[in-house]
Amino acid sequence: MAIMDEIRKLAVKAPKRIVLPESDDERILRATEMITAAGTAIPVLVGDPGKINEKARNLGVALDGVEIHDPSDSTFQRDAARAYLERMARKGVTEDEALSTVSQNLYSACMLTALGRADGVVSGATHTTGDSVRAYLRCFGVAEGFHTVSSFFIMVTKVEEYGEKGVLFYADCALVPYPDQAQLAEIAICTAENFRVLMNVEPVVAFLSFSTKGSADTPEVELVRNAAATFKARAPQLKGDGELQADAALIPKIGAKKAPGSDVAGKANVLIFPNLDAGNIAYKLTERLGGAAAIGPVLQGLAAPANDLSRGCSAEDVADVVAITTLQAQMAGNNS
Repeated sequence: MAIMDEIRKLAVKAPKRIVLPESDDERILRATEMITAAGTAIPVLVGDPGKINEKARNLGVALDGVEIHDPSDSTFQRDAARAYLERMARKGVTEDEALSTVSQNLYSACMLTALGRADGVVSGATHTTGDSVRAYLRCFGVAEGFHTVSSFFIMVTKVEEYGEKGVLFYADCALVPYPDQAQLAEIAICTAENFRVLMNVEPVVAFLSFSTKGSADTPEVELVRNAAATFKARAPQLKGDGELQADAALIPKIGAKKAPGSDVAGKANVLIFPNLDAGNIAYKLTERLGGAAAIGPVLQGLAAPANDLSRGCSAEDVADVVAITTLQAQMAGNNS
C-alpha cells in the first residue's frame, strides 16, 4: 500500500524505541524481525529473556540485537513502582499494588515509556482495547492541554480526486461516543496534526453535519458549528471549517455552491464526524461499499505515543502500527 510505503520511509529517517509487551505471541516475534530488518523502529520486547529467545529459536525468528526488557528487574521495579504510585496514590493504590502492577508486561512496557526509557508502546494482540487504553491512561495519561483520548482511521480510497490523492483521515470512529464541542475540537486538532506528520501534507479539516452553513438549525448542528469555532480559536494555524455536509466537504463544485468563500469546502482531507455512530458507520461503508482500505484505529491525545492492535492482527499489521507509532514519537519529540 503506497501510504504505508511512505510512512515506512519517514520512520526509517529517525527510528524510535517502541515497546511490545506481548512477546509470548508469535505475531509479535515475527513482526519484531520485520521491524528490525526494515529499520522503522527499535523494537523492545518485554518478558523473560530466556523464554522469548527459546520461542524465537523454535519459530526460526532472528532476534539478534533486539533488546528484551525483563519486568522482574528489581531496579526497574523500584523506579517504575515509585513513579506509578505518584500518579495513582490519589486513587488509593498502595505501594504493594504499585509494585505488583508494574511487574506485569503491559504496565512494565507503559512505565518504560512513562520514565522516558522508550518512546512509545504498542499493545492489543492479546489484550483488549480497554486493557491497553486503561494502562496508557494510568501510566502516562492524556497530553498536556488536552482532556480526550480519541482515534482516527486512515482511509485509502480508490477515488484520487478526494482528499490527498484518495487518502482521508476519519475521526473519531472508535472511542468517543458523543463528544461535546470541546472534545470534538480536540479530536480535530489531534487528527490534523497526525495527518500532517503521517502524510507530510497540510491538513484541511471539515466538521461534518447533515447541514451546511445554516441550512438546518438544531442542537446537533449548533454543537458541530461551535466545535469548528473552538477549533479555529485553539489552533488558528490549522485550516478548518464547519458545519459542512460530506459532499460539500469533498466535491469542489458542490462546496463552492453550498459554502461559497469557505477555504475547506471541496478540499477536505480530514473528516471529523459529530459522533461515534456517524464515524463508525461511515468508515465501514467506505471500506465495504467503496472498496477502501482502513488502517487503524490509531490512538491520539495521549501524553506518549501508544497504539492498540486488533486481536486478529497479522505480523504485518503489527509492523505497520509500529511504524505509525514511530512517526507519532517523532512528532512528540519535535513538539517537546
